[in-house]
Amino acid sequence: MCSAATKPLDSLIRDRITDLQQDIPPSVTLMAVSKKKTALCVRAAYDCGLRHFGESRIQEAVPKQEEVADLSDLVWHFIGTLQSNKAKKAIAHFHWIHSVDSLKLAQRLDRLSQEEHRRPNLCLQVKVLPDPHKSGWNIDELTKALPELYQLSHVAIRGLMVIPPLGLNREETRRCFLKAAHLFKTIQNESANHWTQFDQLSMGMSGDYQEAIAAGSTIIRLGRTIFGERDQ
Repeated sequence: MCSAATKPLDSLIRDRITDLQQDIPPSVTLMAVSKKKTALCVRAAYDCGLRHFGESRIQEAVPKQEEVADLSDLVWHFIGTLQSNKAKKAIAHFHWIHSVDSLKLAQRLDRLSQEEHRRPNLCLQVKVLPDPHKSGWNIDELTKALPELYQLSHVAIRGLMVIPPLGLNREETRRCFLKAAHLFKTIQNESANHWTQFDQLSMGMSGDYQEAIAAGSTIIRLGRTIFGERDQ
């Protein structure tokens, strides 16, 4: 369910989205993180103009997607950790996969995309600061993997996805995002002959999206700010 309050569900979500849209430049895509929210919540956000929705569990997302299948212009983003044995389902049900955290996974997605005749958009998950609690490339690993990533021809590698370590203060978070933006620009310039659409920097969530936008994010992933506190 969506978080309860005295106002009707649609009205609450509309008010939150209206407030957000006043702060978000048109160049930034607002993704509504709908994990642990119902199809009714997706419809409410859709009615307010949102088209991009993020899910982190395939088994939760697929029934929800079926419930809103009549909304044909929805764009679905997978933002959770992707196990290799679920890669085929992710390709079948999502337009974007933000959590590509290894060369092995990227190569598997490329092979499966060829078999399934699909071409998903991928973001490479990178840790610009050390973080033992998250998967993803560090900067050196990603730099070394680029030549092999250039060889993948059945997926569209569109950019980077960044999640700062927990516990950073606002200034530390800002510096983390600036470092990520610098890496993004560096790879964008170096890969121009290989990737024609390396143009997305996915970073910023409910607690830090303003710092992310200021640093250069092009996609922010907001759940609580749109839908209220996450249901258990």
